[in-house]
Amino acid sequence: GWGRAAHRDSENGVVRALGGEDGEAGAGEALALLGESGCGKSLTALSLMRLLPPGGFVAGGRVMLDGRDLCALTEAEMRRVRGAGMAMIFQEPGTSLNPVLTVGQQIGEVLALHRGLEGAAADREAVALMTQVGIPDPQRRLREYPFQFSGGMKQRVMIAMALAGEPRLLIADEPTTALDVTIQAQVLDLMAALQRARGMAMILITHDLGVVAKMADRVGVMYAGHLIEQAPSGRFFAAPAHPYSRKLFEALPEGRRGRNVLATIPGSVPPLTTRFTGCRFAPRCDRAWERCRTEAPQWHAFGDGQRVRCHLHDPAESMRAAVPPLASGPAGPAALATGEILLGVRDLKVHFPITRGVFRRVVGHVKAVDGVSLDIGAGRTLALVGESGCGKTTVGKAILRLIEPSGGSARLGDTDIGSLSGSALRAARASMQMIFQDPFGSLNPRLRVIEIIEEGMNALGVSGSAGERKARVAQIMEQVGLRPELAERYPHEFSGGQRQRIAIARALAVSPRLIVCDEPTSALDVSVQAQILNLLQELQARLGVAYLFITHNIAVVEYLAHDVAVMYLGRIVEHGSVAQVLGNPRHPYTRALLAAVPRATVSAGDRSDAALVKGDLPSPANPPAGCHFHPRCPLATEICRQEYPPSRAVDGTHVVSCHLAG
Repeated sequence: GWGRAAHRDSENGVVRALGGEDGEAGAGEALALLGESGCGKSLTALSLMRLLPPGGFVAGGRVMLDGRDLCALTEAEMRRVRGAGMAMIFQEPGTSLNPVLTVGQQIGEVLALHRGLEGAAADREAVALMTQVGIPDPQRRLREYPFQFSGGMKQRVMIAMALAGEPRLLIADEPTTALDVTIQAQVLDLMAALQRARGMAMILITHDLGVVAKMADRVGVMYAGHLIEQAPSGRFFAAPAHPYSRKLFEALPEGRRGRNVLATIPGSVPPLTTRFTGCRFAPRCDRAWERCRTEAPQWHAFGDGQRVRCHLHDPAESMRAAVPPLASGPAGPAALATGEILLGVRDLKVHFPITRGVFRRVVGHVKAVDGVSLDIGAGRTLALVGESGCGKTTVGKAILRLIEPSGGSARLGDTDIGSLSGSALRAARASMQMIFQDPFGSLNPRLRVIEIIEEGMNALGVSGSAGERKARVAQIMEQVGLRPELAERYPHEFSGGQRQRIAIARALAVSPRLIVCDEPTSALDVSVQAQILNLLQELQARLGVAYLFITHNIAVVEYLAHDVAVMYLGRIVEHGSVAQVLGNPRHPYTRALLAAVPRATVSAGDRSDAALVKGDLPSPANPPAGCHFHPRCPLATEICRQEYPPSRAVDGTHVVSCHLAG
């Protein structure tokens, strides 16, 4: 259990990161802390471990672990608790492991410190831990360095290190955010199994409602440094009580196939330097009234262990308390789709040479894209889905000639993109633009917003006089939901969602007919993602722009796309309309992808082990013989190991490459 306040001095004053929070996790129980970026979830975990950043201090409260107050311990005593009493798995496995020590040395450190194991005994225990977390060939892998492991395998090593001290409490801070949905499913199943086997308590920090549904026994919702709702998982998913919790559900694209506009939360999480009066969510809440702005709400308890910090649930406010049903949002505008094929790609290949030795001899090729064909209709959205490393982004860049293709062709309308060069290629780029995954990295930090948006217009010669350009920038900023007076600011003065709007505005400035969107919402919170998806859908309806939408988020595909192509190891294995592919998946890989998606619903069947795909994606430098998917496929037969399956039409436009699809 804990009850605490953590503060940190900054140049803007004191950051009150946690405002007197209290909660508890029982033995063998999983508590999920849920909320948007910047609401204090990770700081809660760091303060429980007493790992606050420089300048941070615990201003009050206590942390009780097995009856001991951790805040009263010296740092030397606390070191014994970290790893043995409680252990933590961090969000980014790549930066959490020491790159100059082998994995075996790093696990050995924990075993020596907390369990006094050295030599052969430590080696045996390390092998047992690696086996427990599902790493094949543990004897060999212990002698390897972190760079030799994939992202999912690195996260398994982190879990093995966390378990090495046999902790009573495991804190997992967004442990699967950096992983593919298939690898995420494996890691979450592994954590749930280990928790059950060891009877550990677990605190899971996440912003993903699907992960909460799969893993948590109880849920705590955080907003701006406050816990605002606590409930058992089943009760929370059946009837979220706080207006903020309800908005998180309404912002999910999952199951919104009616192409309704997603609910959004105006504004953003307030900075924690704010001196709050009243309810912290009141400025963004559509149900707030005067009392919410002046008086901080108290906890109000329901039955079944649910409690909420909100004036709406004060018995004195019974007239206001009637909870409206979860909204589905007004119907969105229909797309301006026509029958015309805007982009036609045939047999696109991108092979990167592998060189060796002083003379850089070519000894092989990485077949990043190996014969991809797809069509996108004018005003339609094609989603390209698959795991990291399957070649999705390379397809997008090769179509726009940001990477030179090794073979195949791409036509935009009547223009053969592959035959263009120099000024002709630059002119064609006015018709096709790209929005990148990371809004931080794709905007020039030294340019103001007006210069960023104008830059493309000037480069592609679509600018008029200075006055006309300024008017055009103001018009585009309004189109993407940014106030035109923000045009003189620099990118660092904007939030992640606003930066992504600037990137969309830059792409729109040259009036393209096709936009390649490369995971444009993967770095954003669910409420901000909802705003960007609404915006993309509205722009398509108004301007008739087509999207190639590269993503690994199946819920986004359900909501936004008309057609979907599933990619595996450089080739498309299934494509068709969203209804065909998601409603009746025929390729075992597509089925595995859909089974791995954590859904934001709790039901008895949710915790079953569906047909999850095992292992990692093979290397595109050395793809398996026959069907590329056969080493991970539960249905593979002898022909799958020998011959790559031909494409066959299952039903009209629904095409699949699988020997078993017939």
